Amino acid sequence: MVNGVNECGTLKAYSANWVWLKLLCLTIIAALTFEHSALDVRISELFYLNGHWLLEKGAQPYAFIFYDGPKALLIVLAIYLLIVLIIRYKQPVDANLSLNTVKPHRLMIPLSAREICYLLTIIILVPTSIALLKGVTHVSCPNHLTLFGGELPYLNLWQNMVANTPAKCFPAAHASAGFSLYGLAFLPTLHKYCYRICAAVTVLGWTMGLYKMLFGDHFFSHTLVSMLLSLTIACALASVFFKRSTMH
Repeated sequence: MVNGVNECGTLKAYSANWVWLKLLCLTIIAALTFEHSALDVRISELFYLNGHWLLEKGAQPYAFIFYDGPKALLIVLAIYLLIVLIIRYKQPVDANLSLNTVKPHRLMIPLSAREICYLLTIIILVPTSIALLKGVTHVSCPNHLTLFGGELPYLNLWQNMVANTPAKCFPAAHASAGFSLYGLAFLPTLHKYCYRICAAVTVLGWTMGLYKMLFGDHFFSHTLVSMLLSLTIACALASVFFKRSTMH
């Protein structure tokens, strides 16, 4: 009976490690679905009225609140995690120091070095991967298209890649910075807050994505694919970083 329970637990852990592949398939399906429908255009038309977008690009204070601010905070978070990681690796050397000298360490987050490494990797890897992908897809932004007062024709993903258009708008890189925080949901220490974290990160990412949609920098699908791809990367790396812990 015990062996059966152990085998069941092992099978469940093994299955969980392949969730990222299902997410990747969902990402591809979402991209293709919007590519072969008019949903993207219809949604963007809601933000383009009488020849003008609802929001002017760079208009303040919106640019600071939804663009510069979040980017700065994420950079600060990455630097903070790096500093904490360095302190963690130095701790064994400082083990004999007095308690008074360890007081600054109270500012450190209660995560293991492995968890901090994972989170730091996700915060860097997700936006970087999506930025590199943008350079391959060559998909135009809505405000580049003749449909919305621009100069380029509306082409599907494959046509844009073949045409090698100068645009780089798919997937949404800015929103991916927010979606990179999905990594928090996969930390064993924060496991009981998984669903709350996912909900909060989804709201954050879509708020950042919607801001860009309001002045035609992205279609709806650009943010949707960015979200799913960010979740896929976070899940895939979690299965590597925390494989041993999930098997026990």
